Amino acid sequence: LVEVRRIAVLVERHGERFIGRVFTPGEVADCGGRAESLAARWAAKEAVAKALGTGIGAMSWQEIEVLRGETGCPSVQLHGRAASLAAERGLAHWALSLAHDGGLALAFVVAT
Repeated sequence: LVEVRRIAVLVERHGERFIGRVFTPGEVADCGGRAESLAARWAAKEAVAKALGTGIGAMSWQEIEVLRGETGCPSVQLHGRAASLAAERGLAHWALSLAHDGGLALAFVVAT
């Protein structure tokens, strides 16, 4: 769960430096500059890192990628250290739900 305004302020203050450090080009394209969508992806990245049992410190933000699938549903794609950690833990399937309302963005993830 993350406050949308928190992410909007980071974008306002740090612009492309912040966006490029946290989000992949595909995520940026999917979000179309909408703070709500960026915040939901931030929440998803945190949820995935927690499901991996590590938090973000063990990997970079961009190693967890949240994109829309062909049907528009969000999907998780792992890269680098995040993918290695998932393989070590036997986590191959990810279900992800994103929502935003009332100034908050939420992500829920289940990994098996």
